[in-house]
Amino acid sequence: MGFFEKLKNGLKKTKENFTNKIDAILAGFGKVDEDLLEELEDALISSDFGYGMTEEIMQSLRKRIREQKITKAPDIKEAMQEIISDMLTFDDKNFFEIKDFPAVITVIGVNGVGKTTSIGKLAYYYKSNGKKVLLAAGDTFRAAAIDQLGIWADRAGVDMIRQGEGADPSAVLFDACRAAKARKTDVLICDTAGRLHNKKNLMAELGKMSRVVEKEMPDIHSETLLVLDATTGQNAVNQAREFSKVANITGIILTKLDGTSKGGIIVSICRELGIPVKLIGVGEGIDDLQPFVPQDYVKALF
Repeated sequence: MGFFEKLKNGLKKTKENFTNKIDAILAGFGKVDEDLLEELEDALISSDFGYGMTEEIMQSLRKRIREQKITKAPDIKEAMQEIISDMLTFDDKNFFEIKDFPAVITVIGVNGVGKTTSIGKLAYYYKSNGKKVLLAAGDTFRAAAIDQLGIWADRAGVDMIRQGEGADPSAVLFDACRAAKARKTDVLICDTAGRLHNKKNLMAELGKMSRVVEKEMPDIHSETLLVLDATTGQNAVNQAREFSKVANITGIILTKLDGTSKGGIIVSICRELGIPVKLIGVGEGIDDLQPFVPQDYVKALF
C-alpha cells in the first residue's frame, strides 16, 4: 500500500467526522446563504479546527464567495480545499528534506505522545534512504525510555549511545557527538526527557544539550522536532505553545493521525503557532512515518 493510500485510510475517522458532515450540509442546500455558512462553521469547530482557525477559514470563504460570485453549494467544497491547503503551506519549510549532512535532530515532547516510537521510525526512514544513523538516549530520567529506544534502534538496524538511568543527558549527547564524528554518521537523532511540568529545568537541560552540539559539531544542519499526539486535539496545540517557550522548534511530528477524528488539529498547529508539521504518523508500522505534504493531506481529507 502506497503512503497516500495509508494517509487516506489514516484520515478515515476525520473524514467521517468532518468531510461527511460537509458533504451532507452541502447536499442539503441548493444555494449559498448564511444558514449554509453557519452549518459549515459548526462542522469545522466540531472537527477541532479551533475557534480562531474556523473564523479565519470562514472569513476567507466569504471573501471568495463574494469575489468569485459562488452561488452553488457544491462549489464551496473546492474553495474550502484551497483555503485549507494554503493555510498549511510554509513555502519549502514543510518538506522534511535534509540536504546538508551530517545533521543533528533533537526530538522533544511529553511522555506518551509517541516520541520514542517516532525516533525509531525516523531512524528507519533515514537508514532506508542510505544514511548512516546514530541514536542518543538522552531521556535518562526513566530507565524504561532507554530500553524502549534500544528496542527501536534494533528494529531500525542502527546504533545507539546510552548511559544509565539518572545520567546527565548532556554527557550522553557529548559521547554521541564524539561517536558520530568518529563513525562518520550522517544523522544523529537525540531523545530528550518529556517533563513539561518543570519548564525551568527543561529549559536548562535543552539549553545545555544544544550547547554540547554547537561545541562538538559546529556548523552542521540542526533540527528540533516536537512530537504531538493528534488524538489529544486542542491539548496538542497547548503543548506546542508551551514547548515553543523553551525550545527553538523547527517542525512538528504529528503522531496517531489514524486514531483520531480530529485531523483538523493540523491546521490549528500550523496557523496559531507558525510551526510547520513536517512528519506524520498514520499507523503502527515502522514505515508509517512520512514527510507531510499539505496538498496530499487536503486531497486525502476531501
